[in-house]
Amino acid sequence: MIIPELAALAPFALVVIAAVYFHTVTGFGLAMIIMGLASGAGIVSVATLASVVSIVTLMNSALALRGNLHHVPWAVAGVMVVAVLPASLLGVLLLDYLSSEAADVIQVLLGLVIVYGGVNFAWKPEPLKQLSGRSSFAYYAFLGGLIGGMFGIPGPPLIFQLYRQPLTLAQIRGGLIFLNAVIAGARTLFVAAQGQLYSQELVLSAICLPLVAVATLAGKRYPPPCSPQTMRRFAFALLILMGLGLIVPVLLHWL
Repeated sequence: MIIPELAALAPFALVVIAAVYFHTVTGFGLAMIIMGLASGAGIVSVATLASVVSIVTLMNSALALRGNLHHVPWAVAGVMVVAVLPASLLGVLLLDYLSSEAADVIQVLLGLVIVYGGVNFAWKPEPLKQLSGRSSFAYYAFLGGLIGGMFGIPGPPLIFQLYRQPLTLAQIRGGLIFLNAVIAGARTLFVAAQGQLYSQELVLSAICLPLVAVATLAGKRYPPPCSPQTMRRFAFALLILMGLGLIVPVLLHWL
């Protein structure tokens, strides 16, 4: 078991605190921030970091949803869970059958669609006039699970679908946090069943626990003083960055 030294853990702790706070107030972004900022530092392997992110997501979700379960739009969340889990498995299997070139093309196309959706709604962040139908929620959840299984980021379609709905920000946050918890829980169980959940992941997760508790509590008690429209515009701006995150690595590889 190799645990990073204190000098490496200190910046990692700051990244975790920032990611958990952001995730608590928006309902997404924890994995994106930790994987984006910490993976490049080489503190631990990407596989270890991914397992820690899943466990941290579960910790954050348990604390963030405590006392707030009534904000989760259960009818919507239930439909999305039913669609996202099998689609995640399908995405993993599909990636094995696709050539690397075909997977790259799909990744770029998905990135372009996500960027277009983000730009469109960031420009006009007003929500829809009425709640979308169940088939719409199932479709976006399936798409999220599919690209999550293939490329490791299920969030964009889920964020896009929920943030454009005529729901309160509390409902949107609750729904996204619950969905992220389900996905993280399924991934953790899958990794554990394969015997690939090692002591290093558990120790790092235990170290993160007090940080998660403090950052989640801060997010619940001291959210940023933003209007719903501003939060929606901010969410869609980050969605654009997620889409670019899919496109740029492939373009650099092609070049």
